[in-house]
Amino acid sequence: MQYFLGVDVGGTKTEFAIGDESRELARVATGTIKRMKVDAATAEANLQEGLRQLESATGVAARAIARCCIGTAGETVPMVVKWLREAFARHVGGELVIVGDVEIALDSVFRGGRGVLVLAGTGSNVAGRASTGKIVRAGGWGPALADQGSGHFIALEALRRGFLAIDQRRPTRLLDLACSFWKLETLGDLVEFANANPAPEYSRFAPLVVSAAEQGDAVAREVLEQGGHDLAYLASLAIEHIRSLEPPTDSFELPPVAIASSVLQNAAAVRDALIARLRQMYPGIVVRHTPADALAGALWKARQPIRSPHAPPSL
Repeated sequence: MQYFLGVDVGGTKTEFAIGDESRELARVATGTIKRMKVDAATAEANLQEGLRQLESATGVAARAIARCCIGTAGETVPMVVKWLREAFARHVGGELVIVGDVEIALDSVFRGGRGVLVLAGTGSNVAGRASTGKIVRAGGWGPALADQGSGHFIALEALRRGFLAIDQRRPTRLLDLACSFWKLETLGDLVEFANANPAPEYSRFAPLVVSAAEQGDAVAREVLEQGGHDLAYLASLAIEHIRSLEPPTDSFELPPVAIASSVLQNAAAVRDALIARLRQMYPGIVVRHTPADALAGALWKARQPIRSPHAPPSL
């Protein structure tokens, strides 16, 4: 029997999943091993702790691993790749594959095939893969520049529209909710708080915006719908990029779209607006509700034989 290891390297934690040819046997989490976040000693200690937990849970030693797939941001940064290759060679057996975190998220839903994945949690990002294997992206430029439809966007846009509602003489509970949530006494305090440097962690307020919309607050509802429409537009950019990468045909087959992460799972108004706008732009498009699980994607990819760089992509 062969054993495989999938690793999802995040900025604050690292998740590990070990499996055989067909089953996931265990998954654990430790601190981050991202070298841009922690020093080499801390990263290696976190790696060793994750491997120790896996062996304790399954009895499978790290040296018995046949192939490991690591998904991480910065997969093209030499320092990141060099450290990962050296550290895993010291502790883990078998072959090693290092790919981007977006790729393992795509693989968790599309298993190496074409499709578009819309992610919206604290931040947001849209990624897709063409039949050529080329990965495309839209959005994901961070909270100050993009993150449309994310928790950060929802909260900050709710405050902006809340203050605009004062000028419009429109009723909304959003500003009262914000003052209560952050324990502020006046709107002046909220203005000062919202313009502070460093900025507040806006995304924590997003669930209250969702709740207000569900209770009939029209301004809150508009914020969520705008987030869904913005995400649909980003998805359309990824779809058109895929169209440009594939051989021209009389009838372009639309890639399926999957939606994932906390906002799209928990905020029905965002999800519904996204799907409705996509279907308006692309009648007949297939939207999957299969949740993305990047760690499962990494384990799936670890099970795949390493292809020659000249081999054709999986379809």
